[in-house]
Amino acid sequence: MNATSGGPGRPLKRSIAVAVRDAGGRLLVVKRADDDESLPGVWGLPAATSYDGEDAAATVARIGRQKLGVTLRLGAHVGTESDDRTGYAIRLDEYTAEVTGGTPEAPQPDTSVSQYATCAYVTDPAILREAARRGSLCSRIYLRSAGLTW
Repeated sequence: MNATSGGPGRPLKRSIAVAVRDAGGRLLVVKRADDDESLPGVWGLPAATSYDGEDAAATVARIGRQKLGVTLRLGAHVGTESDDRTGYAIRLDEYTAEVTGGTPEAPQPDTSVSQYATCAYVTDPAILREAARRGSLCSRIYLRSAGLTW
């Protein structure tokens, strides 16, 4: 966690999410595990907390490697949203990303990071609405960028 400036006495958690589309235009979504502490069992976008000193390209590459088993390349910035959570503030930046090697699969064997229960490509981003209603910043950013509400 990057604890630089979440306000007086509050650490700031910097996170990155990615919107990945396949050649047919379908969106890659991930389902959180049923025992996930913040959004159990909901569909969202792949994301990770950035390490101190880690830039967006490195975080995106790590999301691909650790959580999806693929090589990802950073694309365009989609949006940013911040929120106050219990004990910390969060700032999430969302980017597009391209799979440049491999086929996304979840979960991955790396138990040093949280893993997704499964992943799938979908044609309808409305699958993100439940997560957005429950506080998912990446789902809110994506739906807003697509002109959709939650």
